[in-house]
Order: sequence, then structure tokens, then C-alpha cells
Amino acid sequence: MSSSVSRELQCPQVFGRSISQESVESSSMEDFWSEVRSIKESRQNGQEEQPLVEVKPSEEGEMEAEWLQEVGLSTLVSGAAGENGMALLSTLTRAQAAAVQRRLDTFTQTTRRRSKQPVRDVRDVFGPADSPARIEFMAPESTPTSNGVQQAEEKTSWNPTTENIKNDAIESQQSNAEITEDLTWDIPYSESLMPAQKLQRPRTNCIKRPNNTTLPKFTIPKDRLGLTQIGDLSCQDMKKIHNLALIEITTFYDALGLDLKRSRLVRVKAKETGLFGVPLTTLLENDQKKVPGTKIPLIFQKLLSKMEETGLDAEGILRVPGSASRVKNYRQELESKFYEAFDWDQVHHNDVAGLLKTFIRELPYPLLTAEYLPAFIAVQNISKTKLQLQALHLIIMLLPDLNRDTIKAFLEYLSKVVANEAKNRMSLWNVSMIVAPNLFMCKGRSGNHQEAEAATKAAKIVQLLIKYQDILWTIPSFMLAQVRKMNENETRRRTRVTWLTPPSFFFPPAKGNCSPPSGSSSRGRSRNQEPAMWDVAGVNLSPSALGHSFKLDIPEGVIRVYATKLSKVSMAIQLDSETKASDILARFHCETSTYSTVPLNGPSHYLFEIGGNIGERCLDLNTYILDLYRLNPNAAWVIKPRTL
Repeated sequence: MSSSVSRELQCPQVFGRSISQESVESSSMEDFWSEVRSIKESRQNGQEEQPLVEVKPSEEGEMEAEWLQEVGLSTLVSGAAGENGMALLSTLTRAQAAAVQRRLDTFTQTTRRRSKQPVRDVRDVFGPADSPARIEFMAPESTPTSNGVQQAEEKTSWNPTTENIKNDAIESQQSNAEITEDLTWDIPYSESLMPAQKLQRPRTNCIKRPNNTTLPKFTIPKDRLGLTQIGDLSCQDMKKIHNLALIEITTFYDALGLDLKRSRLVRVKAKETGLFGVPLTTLLENDQKKVPGTKIPLIFQKLLSKMEETGLDAEGILRVPGSASRVKNYRQELESKFYEAFDWDQVHHNDVAGLLKTFIRELPYPLLTAEYLPAFIAVQNISKTKLQLQALHLIIMLLPDLNRDTIKAFLEYLSKVVANEAKNRMSLWNVSMIVAPNLFMCKGRSGNHQEAEAATKAAKIVQLLIKYQDILWTIPSFMLAQVRKMNENETRRRTRVTWLTPPSFFFPPAKGNCSPPSGSSSRGRSRNQEPAMWDVAGVNLSPSALGHSFKLDIPEGVIRVYATKLSKVSMAIQLDSETKASDILARFHCETSTYSTVPLNGPSHYLFEIGGNIGERCLDLNTYILDLYRLNPNAAWVIKPRTL
């Protein structure tokens, strides 16, 4: 594409922009369309197989039913009673409850229209009109904070003139220098939207193309309860996070006036062997037979590691294409020799980049998943960067573990490429423009203003994913507080059935086992009683192992920490307001450094909070334990290796 055509794809010139900035933007657009042409030529020449994915829009009512089932409220569709659904509803804010009610009303009305209407009774004709069934949500009067304490909602008045002046000032600051802003995680994102943000207008056709220096810097708020990464929670609690995230992103988009539609993915027959064009799940299943415990397909790991070894400093990495014929030959050779004796030293880094992009494009199902790709694309229509980040944060929580782990590894590599911009001449914006058509499966078309705008917005999403990835993998405290409340409500409901049966959260089970071990006591525990520890996942602790050191009652503010993998099996620790998780680990290190055969000074051992109102949580080193103990007094405290 000539430079003149490329310039036609740009927005009208903005007053005050430097010639160098225009040159960078023009070059980036040329790189983008060059990448699109390359993809189109590869498909036309038969070098790549077209993804065999068919996506159909859901019919009216079906989308709402699928949504209710996915968030864990299938009982509202079936009409049956369910404890898990009631526990979830009891944690929702008013806005979240209203979003659920809207989907339920739509589903109910659609079902009534489709059903065959019986002969109407005279009372139906002259009586009041029927209204859709209502669910009595036990929504809190106020939203939970990070420590689980309810806070009263503050009503603020909105002055349109003042708000517009404030927004213009913020935009002016962002265009001149980087600003720092704290993220608020005490309340859900949908609750923190101001009236001006809820009435936002769609983005104009001429958008700004920010670079790395003009994007604001968001800081993660410090929390005395510690930060929680996605991999820190048990599978059961992560399922609750998924349900809450889907409800929250729906509520968030509703507040912004955006329609969150999901397409129905029609499953098709895909390759079950090979490397390219094979679903991620199939690749991982095959790889785990060779390397148990791996979480990312081995071919993807190898391509990234090879790129990191040889291509980080190479000028134009990812942008400069490799040889099409060599890439095709390497691909065929990898299909037959990857697990045996493939010679990676012969492959040039530009050819590795070509193989990497080909692998992503040929996935039968998008890396960002066909189900949630519309949610990612909808982020383009949000005006403020902070709101875009909040939306992406929630959508990342929705991805399956395999897709999330894979995209995380990819973004970490891209971040390293940007960090070496001085050598490879690839800025954040350059990298985003190259990756966008591959990640979003963009197909080559003739250039026009509308497609150029869509391309730039897609690149903006990639840009945010790369720059703010540390935030994206951190679970916000308001969501963790809702999970704790769900667990407490589930425990309370089970206790009502039979108070003699201890809640399962007092007996943290191994994965796949939700019942207490045989022979365990049926007594519940008060606030100051020591946790039952018959079978903690990864610890294998038994009453005989504890011997006389096991005590039913311990003083207030004292916890007993267990570490059966070390020579020091357990230790009672008096907590104060400054005791951190790192202090407890350091104390065990001092006690076990002489006698233990298992070192505690490596990154493999962590302090875990298990049971009570959480399934299992690996604690941040900066967690203040006394604060956490007061929030979850029934938890067990265990030092053990972390399962990666």
C-alpha cells in the first residue's frame, strides 16, 4: 500500500501534532495493512487453512437462558430451588440484581410468547395484567468493601457543565504527560460509574492514537488483606469469580448503554493431531501425556522462548516478515519432528515470528474465544481509558484457564519486546498494530476510513492488554469479598439443614472431593477454636501426626500454622497488627533451616489460607495476617509448595 493511500486512511490532521508523530502513525498504519495483506495472501495461496468455525447469533430468549445458566442461575430457568443460586443472589448489588432481573424478564416474556396460549379465563380479560415473575434478590443495602464490611452508598449530585470541564481537563493532561491514577477496588466497577459516564456518547470517527507515554498509569490499591492473583484461588472459588465477572461485565455494559451480545459457536470437526490448526484443548491434552502438569501447549511455549532468545533485540521483530517458503517448510517439518529432533538453531527469528503468528491465526477457535470476542470488541466503543481497562479486567476473568494462561504468556512476551524498543524499534503502538489483525482474526479488505478506524481501535485493545497486564491478572477485592459472602451463605444454609454436620469449608477437601474425611468429628467450631485439619489438600495432615500438639481451643489473636512437609510440623504464632505472611515464612525458615531437608528460602513455599469463608488462597507476602484472621477466623493456615 502506497504512502498516499495510507494517508487517506488516517483521520483528518489534528492541530498541534508534530510531523514526527504523524510519521510514526502513518508508518504504523502501513505496517498494519501490510500485515493484513500478508494474511490475505497466505490464505489465498493455500499456505494457511481457514478456521472452520461457524458462529450464529442466538435467537431471542435463548441468549438470556444461556446467560442465566452460565452465571450459575440455571434454577431461575428451570424453576427448581437451588442453594448455590440463592447464595449468589444474596451477594449481588442492586445494579447487578437489576441486570439479572432484566435477563430473567426477557426470558420469561419470550417463553410466554412462544408457548401455546390456553383459553383465557374471564378474570384474565378484566383483571390486572400479568407481570413477569419476580425474583426476590437479597441485594445488600450497600456494597461490600475489601474487608467484607458494608459501606453506605454516597449519593452525589451531577453537574453536566462541571463534569464536562473536568473531563476536558483530564483529556488535556493525558495528551501532554503521563498521569497516575489509583484504581478503586472497594466497590464493583458498575457502582462507581458517574452519571456522566453512564450517559457517554459513542466515540467519534476520528480517534486519538495514543502512544505508550500518553496512556495513564494506573496503580493497584494497597490492601492489608493482600493482593490475589488469578492462580491463587481454588478451582471452586474461581468458578464463582467467573459467575460474578459475567454478571458484573453485563451490569457494567448496561450502565454504559452497550449491548453485550454473545454468538453461538457451532462446533465443527477439527484436527486432532499435529500442531497447527489444532484446538488448544487437544494440544494440551496431547502435551500433558508427555509433560504432565504443563498448562500451555509446548509448541507455543517453544515459539515464544525462541523469539525471546534470538529476537528481542532484532530491529522490526514481528513486523519484518520471514520467508514465506521457509515458514511453510519449517511448519511441515515441525509437524513431524517437533517432539523428536527439530533443529531450532537453523530457524531465523523472523521465520519464528511468522510461525508464531501463523499458529495464532490458524487456531480453529480464537485465542480470545468466540464466545467473548464480541465483549472484547465492544471495548472499542468505550470512551475513557480507565473504563476500557475495567471492562477488559472483567472479560479476562471470563476466559477459560487454558486460553487465559496462553494469552498471558503471549502478552508477557510482547511486553518484553516493547521494553527493548531502543534496540528493536518496536514501540507499544507498533507491536499492537501488528498483533491486532492476528489476534482478532482480521481479514484483508480494501482500505477505507471505517476499516482504518476499526483497525486502530482493535490495536488500542491490544495496547491496553499489553500495558496493563499486571492489573488484568489480579482479582479485585470487591469480587473476592463477594466470593467470601457466597461461601458464608452456602455454609449457613447447609447448617440450617443439620447443625450437627460441619460445613465443608471447615474441612478443606482435596480437589474433586467435597465431603469431610471419614472418622472426622461432627462438631462445629466457635470463633476461637482451632481449625479441623484431617485432610488439607497438599498437606495430608492427620490427628495422629499432630499428637498432643493439637488443641481444640487457642487464645484470641493466636493462630497455629502447619507445615508437615518441613521438620517443624506446626507452630503457634501470636499475631499483632504488623504481622505479615512474609514474617511467618521467615520464622519457619529460622526454625527449619538447620534440621529440615526441604529449604524454605525458595519461591516454592507459600502461606495458604484454607477453609472458613474461602476455599483455598495463596497469600501475598504483604498480607497482614491479623486483619485476615479477623475476617476469616475459621481458616486453617498452612505452609506448602504452590501447585503451578
